[in-house]
Amino acid sequence: MHDFNTSEEVALLPFSFYVLGLAFGPMISSPISETFGRRSVYLTSIPIFALFIMGSGFAQNVATLVICRFFAGLFGSPSLSIGSATISDIWIPANRAVPMSLYVATPFLGPALGPLIGGFVVMALGWRWTQWMTIFITIAVLAPAYMGMRETYKKRILEKRAKRERKARGEANPKTMRGPFLPTVRNFVTTTLVRPFVMLLTEPIPGLFSLYVAFNFAVQYSFYAAFPLVLEESYGFNVGSTGLTFLGLGVGVVIATIALAYFNLKVYKPWVIQWKKEHAQERKASIDAGDEPPPTPPTPPPEWRLIVAFPGTVLMPLGLFLFAWTVGRTHWIVPVIGEAFFGISQLLIFMSATMYITDCYGPKYTASAMAANSLLRYILGAAFPLFAVQMYRGLGTAWATSLLGFVSLLLAVIPWCFWRWGPKLRSMSKFPYSA
Repeated sequence: MHDFNTSEEVALLPFSFYVLGLAFGPMISSPISETFGRRSVYLTSIPIFALFIMGSGFAQNVATLVICRFFAGLFGSPSLSIGSATISDIWIPANRAVPMSLYVATPFLGPALGPLIGGFVVMALGWRWTQWMTIFITIAVLAPAYMGMRETYKKRILEKRAKRERKARGEANPKTMRGPFLPTVRNFVTTTLVRPFVMLLTEPIPGLFSLYVAFNFAVQYSFYAAFPLVLEESYGFNVGSTGLTFLGLGVGVVIATIALAYFNLKVYKPWVIQWKKEHAQERKASIDAGDEPPPTPPTPPPEWRLIVAFPGTVLMPLGLFLFAWTVGRTHWIVPVIGEAFFGISQLLIFMSATMYITDCYGPKYTASAMAANSLLRYILGAAFPLFAVQMYRGLGTAWATSLLGFVSLLLAVIPWCFWRWGPKLRSMSKFPYSA
């Protein structure tokens, strides 16, 4: 606002457009990863992301900053949508929850630690250094990725293997065996690129879970716009002190990650082992009786993944109401505890949604389903901060946060409905589980 002489609303646009870039990037990168492989998307998008972050740091007006931030979000987004698909490529469902928990925790820890680091960096060095810090972290991540990353997508691996074998046998050049270029491109655009939109609008599981997760993200992103106002008025905090309060979210994420790992190792895996034994016994009994053995499902019932979301459906409104009616009325630690409850619930719900969608659709369609999820959650995440400050000023902290709490109560029924009607919805899906 000071450097570019802009209003508060305009000053929020670079933040919102970055999040908007995160929304639309997966709609392109996820289908591309299902055609050309995960590795090529990662290694192409990350350097371009870094270049636009650099452009943001050098921006001399707010228009340049908005444009650079949007494209930084666009090219930084593939890791958010393809990551879950990469994990589903590598780990079988029974062993997937722990690596998935660690992966999912990072996009939650980032926004929790970002305001903490950024607040003190801005106070000491200025806002441009928030971009330089992001560049340094990107370089640290990019180097090992270029040195050690290998392709994980089964279809792409098999295509490359077949190409090498044909070449070794002296058969026709694989390039001459491809279909016509224009029909291939037309099929890619009409089928693959539109698939996330189709799944979002026609598939109840990714559609409704995306709505629930999107609202939770929108609430969190609203905090980044509203918290400086709320905490400065209530407790006299500066930018650095406000950033420290986001540690409540970080602590909640850590607690949820530990809880998810414990559930997977001590509860879910024993269930899977028992499930496999029961199916093996059924098949053996059918074979011994001379009957056709029943087909073995590719995974245990995906609805088992919903169990971790149930505590989150309670803790989410609890954390919001606790923050709403204690901030400015009690010691600051109490609303920060409300933040921790919010952080726990958000990760539990998002992890449950990610694992449930992955088990429902398999490696072939998971990236598209998660791209649909990313689209909605980041569109809301971009929109909410633009009116969050006005909402908090107009309604007051208590009722503005309570309004969000009431909506979260309404959406909390979604995982419970999937527990009851999930099998029927999966049987009606146009995108059945596929490896």
